[in-house]
Amino acid sequence: MGKIKTIILIRHGKTAYNALGKYMGRGVDEELSDEGIKEIIAKRDGLRAISEGAAVFTGPLKRAKDTAGLIFYDKDVRIVEELTEIDFGDFEGKSAAELSDDPRYQQWIDSDGTLQFPGGECIEEFRARTMDSLHNIIKLSGNDDKIAIVCHGGCIMAIMSGLCGGKYHDYLIPNLDGYILSVTVNDERLSDITYDRIGRRNMA
Repeated sequence: MGKIKTIILIRHGKTAYNALGKYMGRGVDEELSDEGIKEIIAKRDGLRAISEGAAVFTGPLKRAKDTAGLIFYDKDVRIVEELTEIDFGDFEGKSAAELSDDPRYQQWIDSDGTLQFPGGECIEEFRARTMDSLHNIIKLSGNDDKIAIVCHGGCIMAIMSGLCGGKYHDYLIPNLDGYILSVTVNDERLSDITYDRIGRRNMA
């Protein structure tokens, strides 16, 4: 008989690059913007309510760590080093407008985002890395019934598409949104997965 766990995936707060629509992966360690911090504080009570009693995990980049620290200021937040955003390679720190004359970018768009980023990762490699991180987190959570993971939009898309099927970009969400999943854990196998969007919970 497997153990049922609730997993809450929360995307980090907004940064200056987010506001500018720039690609920001594991190669950009940007801090939260003032606007991002204000939004976290405004939504904190709602996020804490759905995560009550959860073991909290995050990745090593500032925007994720600082978001976790602001939301779960009174809890032990554990860092999982490999839980980082995809490596956008040569596209890091650039917007779609800035890349519009780069034929490699058009090739990536035409591939529906399946091509490897020049000098970076491909989605399949990234999804495998992120799913390994999720399994590691589940092991680290031990007997905890509820896990809150503050991470990146790409990590959430990788986990959701890896667990629930569909396309990677089907699970694109704004900052401070995410998913609440119920999963049955049986050794290394995850099954009986159901989920809902955090944004549907009528948060502030």
